[in-house]
Amino acid sequence: QVQLAESGGGLVQAGVSLRLSCVASGRTFSSYSMGWFRQTPGKEREFVAAIAWNGISTFYGVSMKGRFTISRDNAKNTLFLQMNSLKPEDTAVYYCAANRLNYGLGNPSGYDYWGQGTQVTVSS
Repeated sequence: QVQLAESGGGLVQAGVSLRLSCVASGRTFSSYSMGWFRQTPGKEREFVAAIAWNGISTFYGVSMKGRFTISRDNAKNTLFLQMNSLKPEDTAVYYCAANRLNYGLGNPSGYDYWGQGTQVTVSS
């Protein structure tokens, strides 16, 4: 079992940066690939970014590449999402998730554990 807790969301203006964190507890964090997803009301959960268990490989959704950076600190059981040049369309609830099998990282159905989410609101 892995428990995930996101933090760092908030209300910001367009163009600024925000850093989300996700702290994991329970089973060994470093054995899981990790991902960030986001969701707005009435829409499906959207892939944002993912990182392999060892931190070597990273993957991004099309609209995030170049603006967002995913990273992890396995010593601190923490996942990060650095979001730069935020846009109003980035407004969503952001979730972190853990993937036990280390594949299918772009699909939310491939993840085993989820946090409760943190709201990010970007005003124009």
